[in-house]
Order: sequence, then C-alpha cells, then structure tokens
Amino acid sequence: MEEENGSSSSNLETLKAERSVWLMKCPLVVAKSWQNHPPSQPLAKVVLSLDPLHPEDDPSAIQFTMEMAGSEAVNMPKTYSLNMFKDFVPMCVLSETSQGGKVGMEGKVEHKFDMKPHGENIEEYGKLCRERTNKSMIKNRQIQVIDNDRGVLMRPMPGMIGLVSSNSKDKKKTQPVKQSDTKRTRRDRGELEDIMFKLFERQPNWALKQLVQETDQPAQFLKEILNELCVYNKRGANQGTYELKPEYKKTVEDPGAE
Repeated sequence: MEEENGSSSSNLETLKAERSVWLMKCPLVVAKSWQNHPPSQPLAKVVLSLDPLHPEDDPSAIQFTMEMAGSEAVNMPKTYSLNMFKDFVPMCVLSETSQGGKVGMEGKVEHKFDMKPHGENIEEYGKLCRERTNKSMIKNRQIQVIDNDRGVLMRPMPGMIGLVSSNSKDKKKTQPVKQSDTKRTRRDRGELEDIMFKLFERQPNWALKQLVQETDQPAQFLKEILNELCVYNKRGANQGTYELKPEYKKTVEDPGAE
C-alpha cells in the first residue's frame, strides 16, 4: 500500500484538493462567448440575494443571479438565473499541470448550478434560438463535376456483374431497411435544442415517436433533451405527449417578437 500511495502522490497534485468549487451547466451561446473573451477581463458577476423572511431551509430564500460582464452577440441575454441543486454525486475537478503532464486536483464540487436566462431576458434568448435554428436548417450542398462525361467511372467493375440479380422474384425478397434498424448519429446538443424549439412552434404537443422521426435522433438522447425542456403529460387530452415548460412557452408562442 505504501508503494501504491507513493506512486499516486508523485503523479497526482493534491494541494488544492480541499478547495470548494462550483459546477455550472451553461447554455452553448454563453460557453462560446466565454471562449472568445479576453483572459484579462472578468467574465461575469454572481449576485446572491437573501430573503430574511423565509426559513433557511427554504430553497426560495436564497437566489443566485449571474450578470454577464459584456457580450458581442446580438440578442444574447445579459442576466441569468442560477438554479442550485443539492442532491448530486460527489465530484472533484481535475486538471493537467504544465509540469510533465501530471494531473492535479483543483477542488471538490460544493454546489451544482443550472444556468438559465432570467425571466426578463427570455424574449431576447428566444430570438437568439430562432436565429441559430434557421442557420442550422440551411444545408450546404456540394456539387462535384466529373471530367469524364462518357460515364466510364460509373460502369460496373469486373466481378460485380452477376451480384445483383434482375429476376423479379429476387427483387420481391429484398426487404427495405427499417428506420429503427439504422444507426442514428447524434447532433450537437445546442443545435438539437434549436430544432426542438422550431418544432414546438409548429404544434404545442409532440409524442416521442413523432419527434424521433422529425429529428432523426436516438430516442434515449432525445429523452435527455425533452426532460430539460418539456413536461410529459401523463393524463388528460394530451396524454403521452410532451409540451414545453412554462418558461420556454413564451419564447415559441411569440414569434413576432423579433
């Protein structure tokens, strides 16, 4: 055990292991803005609001708000609400040091937050989502010109003749590949969220099977997005369908806000 501990201590830097850090999930547009932000300037300011009239164990007694220091993106909200979670798996933050590629512990996660646009900025964020959705729907097609116009490159290669039968009976035996049997490729998470907002502009309620067909995405991956953006109707006239959460409904129900 002593040899193992000595070996691990030489490869793992633990001076900051007990430092408390925050883990925050932020929108894609905020992450991209921070990547282009000058390192010498502050990114944002976190404001803590405490209501003394509420009990300490009441989650509404403490409110966290983040104010962006500055952003060049058009329609990008400047104020965000930080929803704090208390029940999460204990985690630590690791980083690779510049000294010989060693791994260092930057601290342990004390609070976990979900970053969402503030209520007063939800319309601006809706405009930004629609702009990104429209851009993602544009497909750049490429056309390749074949110099050999006699079709030599498109002729069957030797040995290929006879592999495909022209018999009509054999054609009937050929079964088309089902959509469920094909492997679907995951889209970028932010791009898929934009597509989901666009679909809910068309109609307010969607079944999971319909959304899988519309987005051509894996059902399990689609459920993860739906659990964050939507509410599942277990009863009523819209039973078995998803609809947007109240904080997102205003975004898609007012397309003329632009």
